Amino acid sequence: MYRKVRTEIQLRKSPEFGSPGAACRTGAHGQMVDPTLAEMGKNLNEAMKMLEDNQRKAEEENEKKYARKDIPGPLQGSGQDMVSILQLVQNLMHGEEEEETSQSYRLQNVGEQGHMALLGHSLAAYISVLDRERLRKLTTRILSDTTLWLCRLFRYENGSAYYHEDDREGLLKICRLVIHTRYEDYTLEGFNVLYTKQPVIYISSAARTGLGQALCNQLGLPLSCMCRVPCNTMFGSQHQMDVALLDRLIKDDVEFGKLPLLLVANAGTPGAGHTDKLGRLKELCEQYKMWLHVEGVNLATLALGYVSSSVLAATKCDSMTLTLGSWLGLPAVPAVTLYRHEDPSLSLAAGLTSSQPVEKLRALPLWLSLQYLGHDGIVERIKHASQLSQRLLENLKNLDFIKTSVEDELSSPVVVFKFFQEYSNRDQTSHAAQASTIQRPIISNEGHIYDTFNQWLGEQLAQLVPASGVDVVELEDEGTCVRFSPLTTSAVLGTEMQDIDQLVDCLKMKIPVLTSTLQLREEFEQEVRRTVGLLYIEDLGWPGLGVVRYNYHSDGKNDDKQEKELEKINTELLKKLNELESDLTFSLGPEFGGQKNCVYIGMVTEDLDVSELVETIAATGREIEENSRLLENMTEVVRKGIQEAQLQLQKANEERLLEEGLLRQIPVVGSVLNWFSPFQASPKGRTFNLTAGSLESTESMYVSKAQGTGSTPPPTPTSNLAKQRLPGQKAFKRSLRSSDGFSETSSISHCDDLDKLDQRPPNLSPGQEQGPLEMEGEEEQKEVAQAKTDTEDIHSDKSSPDCTKVEDQASQR
Repeated sequence: MYRKVRTEIQLRKSPEFGSPGAACRTGAHGQMVDPTLAEMGKNLNEAMKMLEDNQRKAEEENEKKYARKDIPGPLQGSGQDMVSILQLVQNLMHGEEEEETSQSYRLQNVGEQGHMALLGHSLAAYISVLDRERLRKLTTRILSDTTLWLCRLFRYENGSAYYHEDDREGLLKICRLVIHTRYEDYTLEGFNVLYTKQPVIYISSAARTGLGQALCNQLGLPLSCMCRVPCNTMFGSQHQMDVALLDRLIKDDVEFGKLPLLLVANAGTPGAGHTDKLGRLKELCEQYKMWLHVEGVNLATLALGYVSSSVLAATKCDSMTLTLGSWLGLPAVPAVTLYRHEDPSLSLAAGLTSSQPVEKLRALPLWLSLQYLGHDGIVERIKHASQLSQRLLENLKNLDFIKTSVEDELSSPVVVFKFFQEYSNRDQTSHAAQASTIQRPIISNEGHIYDTFNQWLGEQLAQLVPASGVDVVELEDEGTCVRFSPLTTSAVLGTEMQDIDQLVDCLKMKIPVLTSTLQLREEFEQEVRRTVGLLYIEDLGWPGLGVVRYNYHSDGKNDDKQEKELEKINTELLKKLNELESDLTFSLGPEFGGQKNCVYIGMVTEDLDVSELVETIAATGREIEENSRLLENMTEVVRKGIQEAQLQLQKANEERLLEEGLLRQIPVVGSVLNWFSPFQASPKGRTFNLTAGSLESTESMYVSKAQGTGSTPPPTPTSNLAKQRLPGQKAFKRSLRSSDGFSETSSISHCDDLDKLDQRPPNLSPGQEQGPLEMEGEEEQKEVAQAKTDTEDIHSDKSSPDCTKVEDQASQR
C-alpha cells in the first residue's frame, strides 16, 4: 500500500541504522528506498491490519487475561513479542466495551490516507535522530511545502503557519503575539505594562464554551479582560455577533483607558454553524487597530470553487484556525493556524515559530496526507460534505412539524432542525379550539417539553443511523435542536447519500409518534387527575406520555413504612403493566434525576385509548393493594384461628375422656376393656376456614353434592383489566366501528347465552323468542337446559368457602 508514496526528498543510508554493508533497496519507480523506511511501513501496515480486525472472537475470548482491571501489573522480565503486545492493545480497544455494552463500538473510518498520517508520526520519530544539519534542511522543506499548499488551498495569501495539537493553542499564541506587538516594553517589563492599559479581548457569546476563560488562564489575565459580545436579537441571524453593540463596547473601553486587543469571530458557530459579518468586523478592527481572528467549520468551504461572500471575507482577516483532521478524516494530524505578521522576532517570542527543528516535524503527518489526497481529493471530500447538507435540507423542507435554522440555504454546510408543532395543527380536531387559536396563550412549560422531545429525537436518530453523525445541541434562543454537521463527521464516519435518505425515513417515522404523544399528553394528565387512587407527576424532562404514581391509602402508619409500601405497590404495578401485550413502554424513569416510586410511560401512537390505559393502571393498583392488605392481615387471622382451634381440640379431647371413662385410660386395663367391650365413637371432622379464622364441622361437606360427585371447582376468574380485544390486537388500542361490532357479536360466550335466557320475560317459553329468530329444536332446548343446570350446580359449589380440612385427633383406641 505504501509503494504509492512518492517522497520528494531522498534519504540516504545513515551509518546509525542497519549494518554498514546493507544495500539500499530499489523502489517500484527505480528510486532508492531506505530499508529502514520500507521495514517501518511494512510493520505499520501489519499492525494496523491486526488492530482493525474485529472478527477474532475466539482469540479475544482466549486472551481475557488482558483486562483493564489487571493493569497495571508486573512487568515481565523476559519481555514480549510484538504480536502479543498488539493483541493486548486490541483487547483494550474492543474487548471491554463489548462486554459492558454488548454492542460493537464504532471506530473511526481509517482509510489509506489515515495510514499515511499515522506513518508520519513514526517517520517523525525516525527523522528526529538524524544529524542536525540534515534535520534542519528536511524540516524546512516539509514546513515550507505544507504552509504553501494550505495557503493556496484556502486562499490565504502570504501567510505563515503554526501547527499545534490543541485547537485552542493557536489562538493563545496569536494573543501573545498581539500583546508583544501592542505593548513595546512587554518583553522587558512583562505584566507590569498591562497596568497602564488593561487589554480587552472580545469574543462572541455564540463561541464555544470555556474559550474565553481558557485564554485568560493561559495568558495570566483577569476575567475582566474578556468581553462577551451578544448576538443579534432583532435583525439578521440570532447567532451573529451584533456589530453595532460591539462598536459601543469598544468605545466605552477606550474611554475607560483600556486597550482593545483582539476580536475572535466565527465562520460557522459551534452550535448553529452561522457566520459573523466578517467584512464589517474587519473594518471595525482596522478602525481601532485590533487583531481579527476567525475560526469555524465553514472555513473549509474556502477550498471549493464557489464560496459565499460572508465566508470569503475571512481571507482578509489577520489569522484563522483550520482543523483539517475532522474535515478530511485524518487521525492525529495537527490543527493549523494561518497568520500574517511582518516581524519574525515577535513571532518567535510568542511561540509561533521555533528554532528547534524537532518541533517543525509536527507538520510531517499532514505533509504526507496532503500529498496522498492531492488537491482534487481534498476538494472532493469537502464538496461531498456540502452536498450531504444540501440533500438533507431539501428533504426537511417537505416535512411537516420540522423547523430548520439555516443561515444560507444555498451553501450552508451545517443543518440545524427541531420538532415543533403549532397550536393550529395541534387542535385541528376541535372547532372551538380552532376558533381561539390566535388568542390562546402559550403554555408555560411548552419550551421545556419541546426541548425534551427534541433531545429524544436526536438520540433516536443517532442510534438508528449512526453513520449520519447527528447530535443534539443546545441553542440560546431555539432551545434543544438536532444538528447535522458533515464537515466534522462525514469523513470520519464515511457518510454517504443513502445514509441521508435513511435518516429522513427514520425522521418520518418519528414525527407521528411525537405529534401523537404531544396531543395525548394533556388528555392523559386530565384523566389521571380525575381518577381516584392515581397521582400525576409533573416531569418536564421525561420524553413520553407522562408519569403516574399509585397512591397508597395509609392507615395511620409511619412515613418509612408508607414509603416502603408505596415502592412495593408501584414496583409490582410496573411489572404487571409490562406483562400486558401492548406497544407502550413502562419504566422507572431515568437513572438520574427521575421521581421515585413512579411509572414512566414512553412515546405513544395516535390510536391509544387513554381512558382505558388510566383505568387499567388504577384497577391494577387497587388489585395489588388489596392483595397486599390480604397478605398482611392473613398472618394475624391465621394466628388467632390456630389458637382458637387448639382450644376447641383440647375441649374435644376432654369430652372424649369423660365419654370413654377413667378405666379405659389405664394402659393395661383399658386395652382389656376395649377388647371385651369395644367403644363405638362417632368421628367428628373439623375444617379450618381461612376467611373466618375458625373451626367448622365437616358434616355438611360430606353430604353436599359436590363432595359426592367429585366435580372439579370452576377456574378462578381473572380480573378484567382491559376491554375485550380482537385476536392479535394489542392492549390500549382504539378499534374501528366495524371491528367493534364484530367483536361484540363474535365474542359472546356460552355463559352469556345462558344469562340471556334468564333475562327473558316470564310469559315466554324457552322456545318463544322475540324477533324473527326461528324456533329451536327439542334437542337444542334440552342441551341449553342441561347446560343451565350444570352452571347452577357449579355456582352453588362456588359459594362454599375455600377451606382447609383439619381431621379430629380423637379416634377410638
